[in-house]
Amino acid sequence: MASEHSDTTDGDTGALALKILVAGGFGVGKTTLVGAVSEIKPLRTEELLSEAGQSVDDTGGVDQKVTTTVAMDFGRITIRSGLSLYLFGTPGQDRFWFLWDELAQGALGAVVLADTRRLQDCFPAVDFFEHRHIPFVVAVNCFSGSGAYGTDDVSRALDLDQGTPVVLCDARDRASGKEVLISLVEYAGRMHTARLLDSVS
Repeated sequence: MASEHSDTTDGDTGALALKILVAGGFGVGKTTLVGAVSEIKPLRTEELLSEAGQSVDDTGGVDQKVTTTVAMDFGRITIRSGLSLYLFGTPGQDRFWFLWDELAQGALGAVVLADTRRLQDCFPAVDFFEHRHIPFVVAVNCFSGSGAYGTDDVSRALDLDQGTPVVLCDARDRASGKEVLISLVEYAGRMHTARLLDSVS
């Protein structure tokens, strides 16, 4: 859901702020993406992985990971003059999924980060947004050693609805992350416009 506010410094100039979620499996790069693109110091709610979580957190493929998000990440990026995105990174572990409904309220759309070494980990996020009719793009985070898979391969493997964008990215790179967000805003805009036209036809 977009929110508008007036910038009284330069007269009655309107600015648009859009809420975007960044979701995906455990260790896929959500915190990294939000931190890379944010123009403000990102808010992070990371805690050290503990022995208590070893029985419930699957760290296969991300053995070097030592922290995990327990609530959300938050950042902000200005796409162009008058258009800012507020980014909310969701926690990846199953036991924190109850937070997703709260975080999703008012969101224009979502980025679902995917790791082709653990592609099954993003199925819950894909299902979540499809069932709630929230527009999303799948961004394949190109980890070293993950293998070269095309966007069509990923789309088929995830059984995505026709037209759902799949893009390749490097979550560490600001320019790459910004391109992902632009793709989402454009896609979500088309989806919301189509639904509005359907509702009045």
